[in-house]
Amino acid sequence: MGVAWSPVYPATLRTADGVRLDAAHTPNGSLELGIVVAHGFTGSWRERPTRRITQLLSRFGGVVSFDFRGHGRSSGQTTVGDREILDLDVAVKHARAIGYRRVATIGFSMGAAVAIRHAALHGGVDAVVSVSGPARWYYRDTTPMRQVHWAIERWHGRLVVRAVKRTRIAGNGRWEVVPLAPHEVVHMIAPTPLLIVHGDADAFFPVEHARQLYENARDPKELWIEPGYGHAEAAATPDLIRRIAGWITRTISG
Repeated sequence: MGVAWSPVYPATLRTADGVRLDAAHTPNGSLELGIVVAHGFTGSWRERPTRRITQLLSRFGGVVSFDFRGHGRSSGQTTVGDREILDLDVAVKHARAIGYRRVATIGFSMGAAVAIRHAALHGGVDAVVSVSGPARWYYRDTTPMRQVHWAIERWHGRLVVRAVKRTRIAGNGRWEVVPLAPHEVVHMIAPTPLLIVHGDADAFFPVEHARQLYENARDPKELWIEPGYGHAEAAATPDLIRRIAGWITRTISG
């Protein structure tokens, strides 16, 4: 027997630098908690793994989901974790405008890096969850990450990603000025509670990334190393998402 999905209300957001974002609001009947979901590189709020996560989270709070710049139906081009903090910022402000009293962010992979950088550099949230996130930039020690860098840095790779995943990458795929990495700013999140979740079967980023983030963060913080968990949205089980949602609700009510 299938689970009845909650209604989804599309929205259009505009960032501080003028990028139009495709977004959605999934209410749950209470304005106590809003959860903003930040997807991974080449992802979208419309893809089934993210929609499934949104539906699970909506049992605990209303959910705002969106496509980062250069992804899906959003305008602009992705900067792969740099200016995306402006995207997350307008989504958080949208949750506040809806009327949610507490707002938490949860990011996956690239979205995890953005969630950490946003909370550190912009603030304005009550809890932060990083799932499968990198601690540092330019990591190439796994085959999947070498493939990701090929897709970002080579012109033919960017063409493939645009054609197959509808993801448009800015410029030549390289930053003119390298933004501060997650491990360099994570200490600035405190006193906002931070949860770092990582799988010991992650093929993209080994658990050393999660441990580096945790070691550089300040309390209050938690680290969950999940046995058998792979990478980001596609590998996240319903049980894991429910446990993360439970952590958020306990944290904001504590």
